[in-house]
Amino acid sequence: MYFIVLKLNSANAKKILAISGSLRAGSSNHAILKFLGKLAPANVDYTIYDGLSQLPHFDPGLDDDDPPEAIVELRNLLSEADGIIICTPEYAYGVPGSLKNALDWTVSSGSLVDRPLALITASIGGQNAHAALLLILGALSANVLEDATLLIPFVRSKMDEDGNITELETAEALQKTLNVLLKEINGTSP
Repeated sequence: MYFIVLKLNSANAKKILAISGSLRAGSSNHAILKFLGKLAPANVDYTIYDGLSQLPHFDPGLDDDDPPEAIVELRNLLSEADGIIICTPEYAYGVPGSLKNALDWTVSSGSLVDRPLALITASIGGQNAHAALLLILGALSANVLEDATLLIPFVRSKMDEDGNITELETAEALQKTLNVLLKEINGTSP
């Protein structure tokens, strides 16, 4: 199993799937997703997917009626989620390869089509990866919520060595991003 459930509630709970674009468990992006998990209300199942490193490289020849099991699991998690949060760094002015690989596997399945999605790019800079992800997610027909997109440059200066968010403005922006996603998946206007 390749995910961490931070809150588990009733079968009627809304489900949020959080995905980090970083493979490093102690990354700023994982810390942000854990912070958001603590902010999620009790009636939300908040799961951090931790299986990017287990996904095979995208191969259209394997994307048939019987794709690899790790891909089936990812697609199921995405399809069952009421909302998705992606939090990623920027690598070499672009999208981390492992995250792009995961997104490529969703093309034929339509797993992201119309899914409400919050996008957070937290890195030293991040603007290039952020812009690229907006294009990629648009091509995948994800419902990227405009008010739930957030760019956090110089992210390490906004947290302590334990990964706690220390800058009030960043904490408030993250809370707002989560609130926009929650309002969307609960069917209320932001």
